Amino acid sequence: MRAEPQVLVVGDCMLDLYLEGAVQRISPEAPVPVLRMQRRSPRAGGASNVALNLASLGCPCSLASSLGEDAAGFCLEQLLDHPHIKRHWVRSPLFPTTQKIRLVSQRQQLLRMDIEQPVPAPVAEALMSLVRPLLPRHRYLLLSDYGKGTLHESAQLLLDARRAGCRTLVDPKNPDLGAYRGAWLLKPNLAELQAALGDWADEAALRRRVDALLASLEIEHLLVTRGAEGMTLYCRGGAVLQVPAETREVYDVSGAGDTALAALACFLVRGAGLEQAVRMANRAAGIVVGKFGTARLSLAELGIFEDDLA
Repeated sequence: MRAEPQVLVVGDCMLDLYLEGAVQRISPEAPVPVLRMQRRSPRAGGASNVALNLASLGCPCSLASSLGEDAAGFCLEQLLDHPHIKRHWVRSPLFPTTQKIRLVSQRQQLLRMDIEQPVPAPVAEALMSLVRPLLPRHRYLLLSDYGKGTLHESAQLLLDARRAGCRTLVDPKNPDLGAYRGAWLLKPNLAELQAALGDWADEAALRRRVDALLASLEIEHLLVTRGAEGMTLYCRGGAVLQVPAETREVYDVSGAGDTALAALACFLVRGAGLEQAVRMANRAAGIVVGKFGTARLSLAELGIFEDDLA
C-alpha cells in the first residue's frame, strides 16, 4: 500500500466520553442513582471513529472536519494523533465540539447527555474550501454524516469529488437522499432507509424503490445494514447480494456503522472486489458490536495479517 493516504474522510467529528463508576445508593435528594465515578474514558466518535478504524486496520487516511476551540476539541485532536492519520481542521469558537457523554455503571448506560450545536454555515463553507484541493490526491472520499451541519454542502462536494475522480462512499443521515446524488455507494441502516423511502410491503417492493432511487440519483450501489439480519447490497443494473450477520453476542452497537464503513474502504483500497469488501465490513461490524462503547478494530481480529496481504 502506498504511504500516502488514498482515503479522505470528511464529516462530523465528535467526542464520546464515558464516565464509568459504581452505583451503591439512591440519592436522598431525588429518586435517582448516585454514580461514584471511577474512570473517565474519552473516545473518538463519528468521522473521527471512521478515521481511527482505518488507521487501526493499517490503512492510512486523511481526515477533514471542524472542531470547536474548546477542551473537547483539543482532547479529540490528541486521540487522533496517529501516524496513519493526516488531520485537516477548521477550528472555530462559534460552536462547541459535539460531545456524547455517557454515565455508565457495570457497563450499562444510566444516562446520555449530548452537547452540540449546528455547525455554523461559515465554518462548513471554510471546511469545503479546505477539502476541495485535497480531492485529487485521494481515490476514495468517505462522508460520515451525523446531521450536525458539517456536510450541509454535500451535493457540491460530491460533484467536486466526481470531477476529481474520487469514488464517494456515504454514511447518510439526511432523509433526503437527493443530498447525496452521484455517490458511488450509500450505506444507510434500515431505519435511515425507511425514513427516506417510507414503509414497504415486502422485499420485492423495496427492491423496486431502491432501483428507482439508484437510477434517479445516479448512485451505483446501496448497502443497507440490517443489524441481526446482516447486510444487503443493491447494485444499479440488477445485482443483489445478501450477507447474513455473523453470529455474535451484541454488547454495544455504538460506532458499528463507522467500523463497517472503514473496513469497506480499507479492503477496496487493498484491491478487494466490492462483494469481498462488503463481507469483510459485515464481519468487522459483527466483531465490534461485541465490544463496549465506541471501539476500534484490527486486521488480526478479522483473522488477517499483513503477510497475507503482501
